[in-house]
Amino acid sequence: MDELTPDVPAPGKSKSEVWGWIRFLLLLALVFILINNMIGLTRVSGNSMNPSLHNGNVLLMNKLSLFFSSPKYGDVVVLKDERLGYSIIKRVIGVPGDHVLITGGVIYVNGSPLAELYTVGKSEDMAEQIVANGHLFVVGDNRTLGESKDSRDPSLGQVSIQALKGYAAFSLFPFHAIPKPLELK
Repeated sequence: MDELTPDVPAPGKSKSEVWGWIRFLLLLALVFILINNMIGLTRVSGNSMNPSLHNGNVLLMNKLSLFFSSPKYGDVVVLKDERLGYSIIKRVIGVPGDHVLITGGVIYVNGSPLAELYTVGKSEDMAEQIVANGHLFVVGDNRTLGESKDSRDPSLGQVSIQALKGYAAFSLFPFHAIPKPLELK
């Protein structure tokens, strides 16, 4: 008759398992830090960025570029607005020192009309504004009156560059690129 012996782990096996779990947890923490500080995810809520982005789109956000570059014309940015209490997604059309004017439904930046093939609706006329230092002039791609709370609305106005949470890189769900504007002449 064979004697039954309980399963006893070999010496050192449990120590290697513990180190395996520690490595796994460290890797998990590193991935979390990278995702939280260098990239991020955000969800589009509302129709202000139609037709480029739709309600419910999940966007990959690039936070790393905040440390190396300044926002440029055409960038789609994610902003934290303390007055509103939530994040908004808008397109940059004016950087510090730019002159922004809307007349006849056409947006002019520094005297040149924007060539915008990615918008819907028509902007209301607006007197010329000079974008203040440390601020951006941002608008939604849906220019229909009342569809986008953006820099055209005096209750929001120009937004501080410090409010940037990141740049929208592309839509993950559904997967597609975000249209870029044509170059200003």
